Amino acid sequence: MEKTKDKNALQVTVEGAIITAFAMALNYLPHTTGISAVEFSYGLVPLIIFAFRRGIVPATLSGLTWGILDLILRGIGDGSVLNPLQGFLEYFIAFALVGLAGTGYTKIQSDLRSNKSIMLSAILFGSLGIVSKYFIHFIAGGYYWGSYAPKGMNPWVYSLVVNGGSAIANIILVIVVLLLLSRSMKTLIIPKN
Repeated sequence: MEKTKDKNALQVTVEGAIITAFAMALNYLPHTTGISAVEFSYGLVPLIIFAFRRGIVPATLSGLTWGILDLILRGIGDGSVLNPLQGFLEYFIAFALVGLAGTGYTKIQSDLRSNKSIMLSAILFGSLGIVSKYFIHFIAGGYYWGSYAPKGMNPWVYSLVVNGGSAIANIILVIVVLLLLSRSMKTLIIPKN
């Protein structure tokens, strides 16, 4: 029994490391929409699928690891860190919160095993993870990035437009990918023992 538990924990850890690396690699693809600072974050897709596969704790840890990698490999060098608290919020907390998509783990696993459609649940729980991430970016945007708002525009409105736009763009991206992968969902989400 103990060996099976250890083997499963190792498998989840390896899967999490692969998902984190994949999410980070996807961050290097061009991802701006042409609208000021509204961005796609392609790494959200594999992280959300991983959340449905393994649950909230492994997905949160993978999101946190992805955020730390993004901070080190891109954030600091790109000038996206204004101070330690802002960096902590936008890289540690925001990325980790994507793991909240894993709150739908039990329902999605159960529905897949019963051959029920998971699309509505996947969209709702995936959106929860995305909205949670961009809510933190919204707070940081209004508080720390307000001086970058166009002249005469309220910094909180500007942050809402930019981060709300990014959240909507990423929700649409996740919905489209989930629809494209709908026939493969059972294979992707239910782990083989």
